[in-house]
Amino acid sequence: MDRTERAGAKEWLGLAVLALPTLLLSVDATVLYLALPHLGADLRPSGTETLWIIDVYGFMIAGFLITMGTLGDRIGRRKLLLIGALAFGAASVAAAYATDPAMLIGARALLGIAGATLMPSTLALITNMFHDPGQRGVAIGVWAACFSAGVAAGPLIGGALLELFWWGSVFLLAVPVMVVLLVTAPILLPESRDPEPGRLDLLSVLLSLAAILPVIYGLKVVAADGFGLGAVAAVVVGLVFAVLFVRRQKSLPDPLLDVRLFARPAFLGALLALLVGLAVVGVVYMFVTQYLQMVDGRAPLAAGLWLLPSAVAMIASSMVAPALAKRFAPGKLVAAALLVSAVGYLLLAFVDGPGGLALVVSGLVVVYLGIGPMMALGTDLVVGAAPAERAGSAAAMSETAMEFGLALGVAVLGSVGTAVYRSELPDGMPADAVESLAGALAVGGADVVEAARSAFTSGLNVVGLVSAVATVAIAAVTAVLVRGSSAPDHEPVAETSNA
Repeated sequence: MDRTERAGAKEWLGLAVLALPTLLLSVDATVLYLALPHLGADLRPSGTETLWIIDVYGFMIAGFLITMGTLGDRIGRRKLLLIGALAFGAASVAAAYATDPAMLIGARALLGIAGATLMPSTLALITNMFHDPGQRGVAIGVWAACFSAGVAAGPLIGGALLELFWWGSVFLLAVPVMVVLLVTAPILLPESRDPEPGRLDLLSVLLSLAAILPVIYGLKVVAADGFGLGAVAAVVVGLVFAVLFVRRQKSLPDPLLDVRLFARPAFLGALLALLVGLAVVGVVYMFVTQYLQMVDGRAPLAAGLWLLPSAVAMIASSMVAPALAKRFAPGKLVAAALLVSAVGYLLLAFVDGPGGLALVVSGLVVVYLGIGPMMALGTDLVVGAAPAERAGSAAAMSETAMEFGLALGVAVLGSVGTAVYRSELPDGMPADAVESLAGALAVGGADVVEAARSAFTSGLNVVGLVSAVATVAIAAVTAVLVRGSSAPDHEPVAETSNA
């Protein structure tokens, strides 16, 4: 396809196909939380096994994103997408029919590795199908909207499935989606790859895993148990391997990750916006969901329904953003959107105990109004700033930044909110109540519950305030680094075919 040629009906139908794994992966990120009590009663995992059931999926995705993005550049993004879809469907069946915790953990690990092939492949294919900057912006806006819709739909779909079927049904949801993808992708999606990919350096693959996995693990341990020697050691080990990884990439003619991309201000600025933006919104979402259920007393399904307005706001703003980017510089739009979300975080700083439903929902709606354009335009800026032959690698970096952001936000801001919660509790509270709000509700007693709810709300206030400050700061950085058009500064040279 020539650079000036606009996408036609086939490309837009192909986008609908690419929306399927995007929607599914975001649903999968939230649906498991509802299933935990059910699978816990059936498989009886230990506390440690439960954490691994939840976390191993994210570990594997984060660890393998860079490798899979670059592998797609080499062997073909459509081919990698189809391999990943087949593996994801098979692992979903294994997870659904797991007979013990170890089998479920193994299946979730395979789901993560397969999932790491899907997200960068979808973004890279979108980049190579839509060369017109305006159309590509709309296409990535649709991608971001599908991601948002999946996050919102996860609790509702999961709740409905668990009402009718057993816990494994939440995993079987992936099977028909992947079957549709496997049937339609060869017809509607063109193959694309780097025409001169070079050799895949296996040592770089190992170094990337050794850099990413310990850091993600350490951050998650900090989020769960606070700062400890083991968590800090894991992060330090990961950072050491990260330095070795970067040094090796600079010495290779065909690196696994082209670190020269970070010298491009638009690439770096958009990547930082995604990293910090996801860090703050992830931890705020966690605090708000707990507030709705354990402070304001909403049932899980009712809490999910109250989260829908914010998801709708995010979908709408991510769809409108590409049209606005035709009139205004995308970098300025991303910065402005971040400032809008900062206002929403600031509203959460004024929530005052139970009965703050209106303010919480309003604040989250404003937050997500700003997050939508950041997701759509930020991702487009990251991928558009890279050469077309590096589209998979750039898309993987975008996804990796978001995964790191989520882990970093929960670890750092989550620890801040927890520290505030504990400091606000009066002396003499039961140990379970000091540990968490859920523990306080389990202990019971009007005085204990009231004090814990008030302390948790104080934690939410501080997290909202810190998030607002961090978002304003990254908005300023984005405005400076990201300038001009989102159009890529290269000719699309990736090989494409309908084979």
